[in-house]
Amino acid sequence: MHQFAFVFAGFFVGFVVGLTGVGGGSLMTPLLIFFFRLKPHLAIGTDLLFASFTKMGGSIGLARARVIDWPIVGLTALGSIPAALLTLYLLHVAGPANPAVQQIMTSTLGAALLLTAAATLYKAVAGKAAPRYIDAAALAQAIRPRHPALAVLFGAVVGALVTLTSVGAGAVGVLVLMLLYPSLPLPRIVAADIAHAVPLTLVAGLGHASLGSVDWSLLAKLLAGSLPGIWLGSLLMRRTPDRVIRSLLSVLMAYAGAKLMAL
Repeated sequence: MHQFAFVFAGFFVGFVVGLTGVGGGSLMTPLLIFFFRLKPHLAIGTDLLFASFTKMGGSIGLARARVIDWPIVGLTALGSIPAALLTLYLLHVAGPANPAVQQIMTSTLGAALLLTAAATLYKAVAGKAAPRYIDAAALAQAIRPRHPALAVLFGAVVGALVTLTSVGAGAVGVLVLMLLYPSLPLPRIVAADIAHAVPLTLVAGLGHASLGSVDWSLLAKLLAGSLPGIWLGSLLMRRTPDRVIRSLLSVLMAYAGAKLMAL
């Protein structure tokens, strides 16, 4: 029964990620901590590799549909990957199972979830301002950020946040991309965010694995559900209004964030 619950949890989170670009660490890490009773460092490390393989599956479908703008992915990764490596080094020095580090992870995770909930709710309310489709000429202009340095800086902040908590690559990432690329259609912003999360969470996840912070058996069960889930969600992404989904997600993440902050 427990094994089926892991697979179902993976499918649900994968589907939500494919549908909205939100919900990877924001949903899976709290699920692992509160429902499956994993220690925070194991939940975060396992979820990072879960997110990488899950979003890799979604990225393949999005790449085939030609909706990923790779210059955006490259620019944000220029900041996120070095920041992830630096954060991993600091975790290695301090020790991920150290009680003080566990407390920092839990508190930062709670704050990240509250931030993600606010970002998700903002997008649910203000998301209608983003265009849904765009022609080729306008697209070439839309993928130029207002400030390239800000895109790299954003990547660095997200890289550190994701490595420490496994949260931030979804809702926070999409929100900032909306601000940096205001003329880019929402489906393309979600696609770029999912593609960028693949190398970031892979680097961070492998780093956590080297620290012993990954439950490999659990990871396999979660992926068994998530890969078909994100494939189905990605297919429905461009056809399904996500305002209600985002609103419900924001409430769920705010609850989980407040609970973590109270630990």
